[in-house]
Amino acid sequence: MNPDLDGAFDAIEETSPLVNCITNAVTVNDVANAALFWGGLPVMSDDENDVVDMVAGADGLLLNMGTTDEAGVETMLAAGRSAMDHDVPIVLDPVGVGATPARDETARRLTTDLDIAVINGNYGEITALAGETADVRGVESVGDYSEIARDATAVAADTGAVVVASGATDVVATADRAFEIEAGHELMGRFVGTGCMQGVTQAVFAGAVAETLDAVLAGTLAYGRAGERAAAGAYGDFEGPASYRTAFLDAIAGLAAAEAAPDEERITELD
Repeated sequence: MNPDLDGAFDAIEETSPLVNCITNAVTVNDVANAALFWGGLPVMSDDENDVVDMVAGADGLLLNMGTTDEAGVETMLAAGRSAMDHDVPIVLDPVGVGATPARDETARRLTTDLDIAVINGNYGEITALAGETADVRGVESVGDYSEIARDATAVAADTGAVVVASGATDVVATADRAFEIEAGHELMGRFVGTGCMQGVTQAVFAGAVAETLDAVLAGTLAYGRAGERAAAGAYGDFEGPASYRTAFLDAIAGLAAAEAAPDEERITELD
C-alpha cells in the first residue's frame, strides 16, 4: 500500500501548518529548515513565558529531548498542556532515552502527563520506551532489534500515540496495527540531524492531515523518498555526507507528490 501523498501534500500547501519546535541546540537550524521546506511555518519558541501563547495558535508541536535540562522539561510540559487545551497534535522525539536515567525520567514525565499524538524515535529509543533492553550510546541506536514491531506496538498501546521506529526499515505502529516502510538511503545516517528532521516532518504532516496514522505514513514515506532522490543525484551532485546533506534538504524542498509516490508499494502491513 501507499498512502494518499497527493492529499497530504495538498493539505500542507493549503494549511501551511505553524509548528512550534522545542528542539535541541545541535540541529535547531536543520529542524527549522526541514519544516519550512515541507511547506510548514516553523517557530522555535522555547521560553515558558512565550511558548504557551504561541502553541495556542499553532497547528503542531514538536518536543525534542536532545539537549533538555530541567527548565526545558518544564517548558515542554507547559507547551504540551497548551497544545492539549487547543487540540494541537504533539510529536515527541525521545532523543537518547535508554542512555541515562535522567532521559528515561524525562520521557516518562512527557508521555505520562501529556497526550502525545506521535512518538518518533530510533530503534533503540523505542525499545527502551517499551521497557526492553536497548543499546543506546549517547543518542545513537546500536545493536540488534529483531522485535522492533512488537515493541513499537507496545509503546503505542501504552501511550495512545502513533509510533515511528526509524532504522534501515522504518516501522509505524498503533496499538493494534504495524507497518514496515521500505524507503530511505544509508547516506541519511551519515550526518547529524536526520532523526530530528524526521521528527519535525511528522509534526508538519500531523499539523495538516486530519488522521494521525495517515499523516505519519505519508510523512515517513515522503521523508525516505527525499533521501533516495537526493542520493540518486536528482537534486545535484555531492561528494560526501556534507554535500549530501545539502542535496537532501533541497530534496525536501523540491519533492513533489509524484516523486514521493514510488511505482512499487513500499508499505507493508504486518500480521
